[in-house]
Amino acid sequence: MKPFWYGRRVLVTGGGGFLGSFIRERLEREHASVLAPRKRELDLRDGAAVEAYLDAHRPNLVIHAAAVVGGIGANRLHPGRFFYENAIMGIQLIEAARKFGVEKFVCLGTICAYPKFTPIPFREEELWNGYPEETNAPYGVAKKALLVQLQGYREEYGFNGIFLLPVNLYGPRDNFDLETSHVIPAMIRKFVEAQERGDQQVVLWGDGSPTREFLYVEDAADGILAAAEKYDGAEPVNLGKGEEISIRDLAALIARKTEFAGEIVWDTERPNGQPRRMLDVSRAERFFGFRAGTTFAAGLERTIDWYRAHRGAGVPA
Repeated sequence: MKPFWYGRRVLVTGGGGFLGSFIRERLEREHASVLAPRKRELDLRDGAAVEAYLDAHRPNLVIHAAAVVGGIGANRLHPGRFFYENAIMGIQLIEAARKFGVEKFVCLGTICAYPKFTPIPFREEELWNGYPEETNAPYGVAKKALLVQLQGYREEYGFNGIFLLPVNLYGPRDNFDLETSHVIPAMIRKFVEAQERGDQQVVLWGDGSPTREFLYVEDAADGILAAAEKYDGAEPVNLGKGEEISIRDLAALIARKTEFAGEIVWDTERPNGQPRRMLDVSRAERFFGFRAGTTFAAGLERTIDWYRAHRGAGVPA
């Protein structure tokens, strides 16, 4: 029997981005035929363009990894854009995939969709038991709407769409722009630059008390491909490591690994975001055998090393 991916035509949206690039490379190693159009080739906000692309290329499977994302600051600045673009891209792509006979649709959601005060660990059954944390609610609600669409399409049309909820990702090739980056790349850049300049302090947002869970990007790609191959259910599935760390402890860890010896100052006028995040990851292991294998220490070291090596090659310095 041929391997699952051999010769399969797979459309990866966001294939030139952080997570998408690792998914694309994994698929190519599995001898899939990968379609990964850049935005200039396919604007997912343009419904007619989406339909024309799927009609012309007829992928067997779609992995929808494209998203408009950012940290707390970017979410506060662009709530309208984050809602509209994330919603419209997914809605139109799912409809076109149904219309042109895509066999399976893998949609990547976000744990920002969970209610602000979800009990720890986050279980998929809690997804609808409250409103998301305010600063990223437009993004989270837009993504959660795609779960409703996929479940509706499964019921009415028999369309095989699955919905994954990846936790916060990190790793090489991440976005290190301080205006739009997430917490780990932002901290890495701040501490590396402060260490090189000899600064005596680094200022970080909030009070350091929230907790977060992080998943190394290559582990995430492995989990997504495992789900695409083995999971066909209607229920959403968390994708994470099942461990949490406080932002304060995270900052201290990155400071040590970047050899920053100064003071960490917390700007408590800035928001903390959601109080805690940690996932129950048992469903992913049960349904498609996924368990993250990269230790947090090893993943951080690889990310820091990659940033130091690539700042002069298109990565913000």
